[in-house]
Amino acid sequence: MERRMSVATHWGSFIAVVDSGRLVRIEPRGDDPAPSPIGPGMVKAADDSARVLRPAVRKGWLNGLPRVHDTARGADAFVEVSWDDALTLVSDELRRVRTQHGDSAVFGGSYGWASAGGFHNAQSQLQRFLALGGGYTDSRNTYSTAALEVILPHVIGGHPWSYQSRMPMWDEIAENCELVVAFGGLALKNSQINPGGLARHQTRDLQRRCREAGVRFVNVSPLRSDAAGFLDAEWLPVVPNTDTAAMLGIAHTMLVNGWHDEDFLRRCCVGFDRFASYLGGESDGIPKDAAWAAEITGISRDTITDLAHRLATRRSLIMVNYAVQRADHGEQPIWMSVVLAAMAGSMGRPGCGWGAGYATMDATGVAPGRPSVAAVPKAPNPVEDFIPVARIADTLMHPGKTIDYDGRRLTLPELRLIYWCGGNPFHHHQDLHRLTRAWQTPDTVVVHEAWWNTTAKFADIVLPVATTLERDDFAAGFSDPHLAAMPRVREPEGESRTDHHIFAALASRLGYEKEFTQSRSELEWVRHLYEETRAELGGAAALPGFDDFWRNSTAELPPLTGPFPGSFQALRSDPRRSPLPTPSGRIEIFSETIDSFGYDDCAGHPTWYEPVEWLHADLSARFPLHLISNQPASRLHSQYDNGGHSLSSKIRDREPVTINPSDAASRGIENGMVVRVHNDRGSCLAGAILSDDVMPGVVQLATGAWWDPVRPGLSGTLDRHGNPNVLTADRPCSRLSQGPSALSALVDVERYDDPLPEVRAFSPPDLEHRTRPGFVPE
Repeated sequence: MERRMSVATHWGSFIAVVDSGRLVRIEPRGDDPAPSPIGPGMVKAADDSARVLRPAVRKGWLNGLPRVHDTARGADAFVEVSWDDALTLVSDELRRVRTQHGDSAVFGGSYGWASAGGFHNAQSQLQRFLALGGGYTDSRNTYSTAALEVILPHVIGGHPWSYQSRMPMWDEIAENCELVVAFGGLALKNSQINPGGLARHQTRDLQRRCREAGVRFVNVSPLRSDAAGFLDAEWLPVVPNTDTAAMLGIAHTMLVNGWHDEDFLRRCCVGFDRFASYLGGESDGIPKDAAWAAEITGISRDTITDLAHRLATRRSLIMVNYAVQRADHGEQPIWMSVVLAAMAGSMGRPGCGWGAGYATMDATGVAPGRPSVAAVPKAPNPVEDFIPVARIADTLMHPGKTIDYDGRRLTLPELRLIYWCGGNPFHHHQDLHRLTRAWQTPDTVVVHEAWWNTTAKFADIVLPVATTLERDDFAAGFSDPHLAAMPRVREPEGESRTDHHIFAALASRLGYEKEFTQSRSELEWVRHLYEETRAELGGAAALPGFDDFWRNSTAELPPLTGPFPGSFQALRSDPRRSPLPTPSGRIEIFSETIDSFGYDDCAGHPTWYEPVEWLHADLSARFPLHLISNQPASRLHSQYDNGGHSLSSKIRDREPVTINPSDAASRGIENGMVVRVHNDRGSCLAGAILSDDVMPGVVQLATGAWWDPVRPGLSGTLDRHGNPNVLTADRPCSRLSQGPSALSALVDVERYDDPLPEVRAFSPPDLEHRTRPGFVPE
């Protein structure tokens, strides 16, 4: 008999249809106007051959081979062991590393999205477990927005993510704005997702409403597809990594023509005079005028001049997307976009001014926030050491090295044990061959995984975990006003257990189980967090009791009405009564703080720095195409690459790469061919799609294809499947943020006429089974 059950994911809410314990299908909810196709594709992956079914230990590690610089990690077979033996191995190794090398030698590697769910949040569970056990080295910031997270608190003040509630919402834009200029575009494919979940996708309809209200859009991006067709957006193809130069050219044009908002700049900003000197070329002899910007960006001088006039004379909004800051000097386009908005005259006016990340997540621009929801309580981390998130390979390869970070000097710790739970470093990180070399250095890598993806294959101990469909939880999405019940849809596959179950068992062996679990079962935790939220919001007046919520699947949180701290409208109205949380209380066009750091790659005001790799670099003679490794449309990062929707997007089993027809013709490439994308860092195979939606000189290869090297563990080997991070550089944006610079990479593309190697990304490693190995197989 079929049962219909609520499912909440990062890509929306669905209905799971289950028959006799078997997941039959996943359906969109009827009230979602734009459901993501990723959801139905989850069925394919639920019990496929890539599932990790039992605890497994890398054979060489189990045999006692030297655990430092063991080059077999990533190429070795695994031995399946009992849960009892696996937990003993992990607890003993944690105890050994802490005793011999200190708590900072343990790295708590849990990054980003993991699975939706308030209680079964992998990062919260791991960090609580490690903190209660003595502490761990943590990471700071995100691969998505590291440069933004560091620069914005200096420029506009507040928490790195506070801008989300301070920028205009889509309904305000529709009502008040005339012109939106989007640097990096506003691709609808990204709005499929929302951290923690969402009830209904709204971004598409809200964008459409803006266009119907007469708002004009300009898409400044190498990709025409970065704006939905119904927006009728004017496309300005821009040389990748030159957005800052384009903005400087617009700003200079405003300045020399007197089109800038002198009143707002005088009352609400600091440092414009010093920045104006830079614009005029007083410091370096180079005026940053429209002709200068045109030569760099590929956007004509007349277009830049016209855009400057339109921005200054219409009610306008400057948008900047996250992609532009994942590049060399990625802080600069974020900083410069704020300055340009301040100059244009609309900053702090309803529906106008500045904003970031529109359409990157569905909630961005939809709602300014939601009331806080109770979460797994954090335990204080006794270890003060941390690393910038994208510097994991540097840390493993160069312990003891000192680096700059946001005005501090950090010493990279020596990491002996990596504990990774809820994330995939072999998706997020750049230059995977370099990461492979770095990954050989720790004594032990422990991974919780549901599938045999690359991270699992590069571990020493793999513990199988239940998926979001296999546990009880509730979802509370970022800025989404709905809570969604997440009852278990099916039993865990094989011997899978939840992350919490595993950590509770390890905590028992290490002597702090009661402190970790607080003597609650998992469902009791879910009830406790819900009821704690309900009490905080005023009890029954705000939310129904847990049993009603669990039975009815959803509950709605009361709306937040503001005003929100750091409002640009309040700043414009009265900067003395409503200062920003910056040192000056105003927008810092020139930052004395950043200037005092003395960084040669991040001055005290927005500055054009030539990227290391771009289409005007000397290296372009050998690698004449700029790689855009953006977010995929068919999955969330690498999640459910083995799902039905992602698999359906492949070309001859490879990730698609989009090439301009002129670039393809000169290389003899036809639509649907398998091609080799390569540079000095690596190479991968991909399926060619020819489209003039990509400007000449640019190729687009989405992130997230599970890395599938021909010879695992051998740095430099060919990737069969199409992961762009074999091509991207593991180089920080700057000394300020140490963020990733994935979008600063040059490549070339050629036909691949050799016999195609079989894609093995979704195949498990060689597995042996021991009923009682004694930790050393025969």
